[in-house]
Amino acid sequence: MGESRQSSPDADADAGAALRKPAPPPVLVGFLLLLVLIFVVSYAVGAAAGPVAPGIHRTDPGAGTSGGGDGTDDGTGHGHGADG
Repeated sequence: MGESRQSSPDADADAGAALRKPAPPPVLVGFLLLLVLIFVVSYAVGAAAGPVAPGIHRTDPGAGTSGGGDGTDDGTGHGHGADG
C-alpha cells in the first residue's frame, strides 16, 4: 500500500497539450492583420478622393439592364456603318 503512483512525462505532456487551445501560427495572424490594414487604408484613401467621374453613372437605374443598347455598337470594333 505504500506504492505511489508516478505519472510518466509523456502523460503530463499529453495532459498539457489537451488543455492548450490550438492557435493559428503567428505568421498567419500577422498576415491577416496586414491585409485588413491595407483594405482599411485603401478604403480611407478612396473615400477621401471621392468619385473618379461623377457624371458617368446613369440617372435611370432601369435603363439598359436588358443588355441591348441603342444599336450603334455592333461589337466588331469598327466604325459606324456597314463598310467601316
